[in-house]
Amino acid sequence: MPSSAVDVHQRSGIWSYFNFNSSPATTRNRRTSSVSLPTRNQAYPFERSDRRSDTASSAFSHDGKTAWMNHGQRARYLKAGGLIAFVLLFFFYFAPGDRVGQYVGDHAPSLHSGDHGHSHEHTPVDPSADTTKCSKPYRPHKPLVQYALMIDAGSTGSRIHVYKFNNCGPTPELEEEIFEQTAKREGGSGLSSYKEDAEGAARSLDPLMDVAVKNVPNKFKSCTPVAVKATAGLRKLGKEASERILEAVRHRLETAYPFPVVAEDKGGVEVMDGKDEGVYAWITANYLLGKIGGPDHTPTAAVFDLGGGSTQIVFEPTFPMPGGGMPETLAEGDHRYELDFGGRKFTLYQHSYLGYGLMAARENLHRAVVEAMYESHKDDNSWLERPVMNPCIAPGMSREVTVEMSKGHALGDKVKVQMMGPKEGAPVQCRALAERTLKKDAECTLHPCAFNGVHQPSLDKTFAREDVYLFSYFYDRTQPLGMPESFTLRELKDLADRVCHGEGHWDVFQSVNGAMKELHGRPEWCLDLNFMLALLHTGYEMPIEREVKIAKKIKGNELGWCLGASLPLLSQESGWKCKIKEITK
Repeated sequence: MPSSAVDVHQRSGIWSYFNFNSSPATTRNRRTSSVSLPTRNQAYPFERSDRRSDTASSAFSHDGKTAWMNHGQRARYLKAGGLIAFVLLFFFYFAPGDRVGQYVGDHAPSLHSGDHGHSHEHTPVDPSADTTKCSKPYRPHKPLVQYALMIDAGSTGSRIHVYKFNNCGPTPELEEEIFEQTAKREGGSGLSSYKEDAEGAARSLDPLMDVAVKNVPNKFKSCTPVAVKATAGLRKLGKEASERILEAVRHRLETAYPFPVVAEDKGGVEVMDGKDEGVYAWITANYLLGKIGGPDHTPTAAVFDLGGGSTQIVFEPTFPMPGGGMPETLAEGDHRYELDFGGRKFTLYQHSYLGYGLMAARENLHRAVVEAMYESHKDDNSWLERPVMNPCIAPGMSREVTVEMSKGHALGDKVKVQMMGPKEGAPVQCRALAERTLKKDAECTLHPCAFNGVHQPSLDKTFAREDVYLFSYFYDRTQPLGMPESFTLRELKDLADRVCHGEGHWDVFQSVNGAMKELHGRPEWCLDLNFMLALLHTGYEMPIEREVKIAKKIKGNELGWCLGASLPLLSQESGWKCKIKEITK
């Protein structure tokens, strides 16, 4: 049958909403469907005379029978055209095959460079899925409900986030989050704690995956992507050992569980780049606060994330217009991050400091104490057999620590020392020790610098009044001692001073549920608080009267980078396929 093609193009979806400009833009995939239609007869009797041949013109007749037949022909053509249009409309909106490939969106937000050219076909979600928010998706080609799994493989333990989204509006709405973490164990429960035992590291995630199996409905399991992103712990373990662990993790997830694992070249199981960690955390916080993705162009919040092995800072600086001239701009460099989100363009400052997380800070401070003792007693190492005074431990408390020394050190690779607090609290000396580890005097090649020679626009000048959110260990070390949701750095200093002076000054904590148990069980409270104060005030140069906010959750959802990293998984091109095969008729 002769035919002409009518192209039905894929509609632009809401995941044009995301565009990460740290990498080249992802090429939009378009699909076409060809549908056969009747061709026009060259001698069609009702064609205009100026578009007919002379032969066709002479064929025209005023005979009543011919006219009646022409009228009947026209009616039949109109009926046939209407029927075909109806079939096309029905096929476009309801045919299952046409919806394959639009399961999660139209365009892929990605933090990874390059367009790998993969096609990702997905089977449609059961349209009967329940949600109390609406009865049908905002856009017809979207599933009503989607799930995504993200495993945060941190330096001290692993955590899973089971996210449930609905597509009732133009932007995916986080409807529910289930959070679980690995049980604490001596030496830590993170992937890096297993070192050479790659299979043991992979199996350590089983309790987390069991939570996902239990909470994701069966009809969604095969189309619920899972990704594992390791942070500073595996970065420090070394490339060879970390790669073995990641390979073991991928193999176990692919063979033991029903969820599709995001492809390797899309960062499905990886050691995450520190800058991605910070930007994802910024997206999470501002998404939950409603500062991005909505109609309002409100000022965004800064995020300061303190993990075990690293710490991140991300904010959107604003620059003054000196003398009414052109405004300054953020200098070029690795710290600059361009982001398109919800139709808005953001120029972010970001940096991840590896080796300045809280656990790493403890190691740095303990090492500084040992180095100072070594320099004072080079001719006699008997001091190693006695308790060593550490100003960052409260009076009357002590802790045995194993300190890793620099390679080839005269004391060896590791030193085990019993550290004890001074007779009287020494918060000032502890803070000085913490500030010394920040290396404020390091060479600064691009001014201004924060610490360790890293460029950073002045927070006092470019981010003076907007919200600052602190989370992870910032929250874990302040909230249990009764700190409110917002406080100034001066109030943080007062808290550190009180804790560092020891139990005789802890009466105020008697009214805070669980605070005394926390203080007695962790001799490093003085160290932790002073390092955080040094990091914020001396390192990042935040004014002492600057107010900050702590949070573990916003609107009932966990803060951190995981939600920001999970949102792209709702996209078609995020690098996964459903685990079931499409049945073709």
